Amino acid sequence: MAKKVAVIMGSDSDYGVMKAAVEKLRKLEIPHEVHIISAHRTPAAAEQFASKAKENGFGVIIAAAGKAAHLGGVLAAYTTLPVIGVPMKTSLMGGLDSLLSIVQMPKGVPVACVAVDGADNAAILAAQILAVEDAALASRLFDEKVKMQREVEEKDAKLQEEVM
Repeated sequence: MAKKVAVIMGSDSDYGVMKAAVEKLRKLEIPHEVHIISAHRTPAAAEQFASKAKENGFGVIIAAAGKAAHLGGVLAAYTTLPVIGVPMKTSLMGGLDSLLSIVQMPKGVPVACVAVDGADNAAILAAQILAVEDAALASRLFDEKVKMQREVEEKDAKLQEEVM
C-alpha cells in the first residue's frame, strides 16, 4: 500500500498557498490528507497526529506555518517521519520570520524547508522521498521532469523565432 502525505496547516488562511501542494500530490497520484492543526492553539492534536502518523500510513508530513512557524518543529518532535516546512509569507517580514523559524531547528529535530510559499516544491520533495521505495512514483516524477524540460525547450525555440 502506498504511503500517504499529510499536508498540515496552522490556519485555514494557509490553504490558498497550500492548494498547490494538494494539486501536485493529486497529479502525482499520491494519497494524502489535509488538516488544520495549530502548534499553539491545538498542541495536543499536533502531538497525537504526529505520534500516530507512521502507524496511520503516512510517509511524509508537510507543515505550513507563518510568523513563529513552530508547527513543523512540533510535529517533528513527535515522529521519526520526514517533515517538510513551508514558510508562509507574512505581512511583517514577507515570510523571512517564518523561514528563519523553520530552518533554525535545534539539534536532533530537523525540519526540511522549502521557499516561502513553496507549496509545489514541498509536494515534489515529499514525492521524491516516497519514490525512494516506490518505483511507479519514481517513474511519474521522471515523466514530470521530462515534461518540464520540454516546456523550457519549447519556450526557448519560440523565443529564438522571435529574436531572429
